Amino acid sequence: MSKVRTETGRVAEEMRDQSTRKEIPHKMGIYEKYIKRPQDFLCALAAIIVLSPVMLITALLVKIKLGSPVIFTQDRPGLGGKIFKLYKFRSMTDARDENGDFLPDEVRLTPFGQKLRSTSLDELPELFNMLKGDMSVVGPRPLLVRYLDRYNEHQARRHEVRPGFTGYAQVHGRNAISWEDKFNYDVEYVDRITFLGDWKIIFQTVRTVIKREGINSETSVTMEEFMGNDERKVQCRE
Repeated sequence: MSKVRTETGRVAEEMRDQSTRKEIPHKMGIYEKYIKRPQDFLCALAAIIVLSPVMLITALLVKIKLGSPVIFTQDRPGLGGKIFKLYKFRSMTDARDENGDFLPDEVRLTPFGQKLRSTSLDELPELFNMLKGDMSVVGPRPLLVRYLDRYNEHQARRHEVRPGFTGYAQVHGRNAISWEDKFNYDVEYVDRITFLGDWKIIFQTVRTVIKREGINSETSVTMEEFMGNDERKVQCRE
């Protein structure tokens, strides 16, 4: 954990000034322009073929443990902020309170759902998002639509590329780091997309999943909601 904090502190310090000056959109290199998308398609297709037995067994277990629907779909912003349907295996119940509102995540997330998330098996349907071109193997993770108007100019740059199945932030703390550090890692990735860099992140992701690192934040079973930046919160209070 101390290693994560040291590293995230370094990134935050390096990129803090960038959030206050005018951002310049990144320029696509040869890899990003001509190779990355075909590579994503082939990787997703191969993974679907190889992992199809795992996906079928997972779908059956979700049906037995949590009921229908087996696939959870939700609108997420992608490249350029364009909205797409994200696919995941369901990991929570539909438990609601007397007013019909969903109960907190920690109540609805069952032990079975926790295992799905800790092993990242719930993410496997996103392979079909990659086939469709909604997502990439590596990129900033797709977050909630309501966050779009909460980003500052620097943070919004994460939408200059397709969202990813995994990303630079995921191998540097995942949900155990702050939103500020997460967005800084995202933008750092946007500016440094390379073939070797992507494959390094892929292999680091395998290690992270095996070790089950960074699954939860320090105060939540998932990740606290991003409410905007500090300066925005101050303005709202005033």
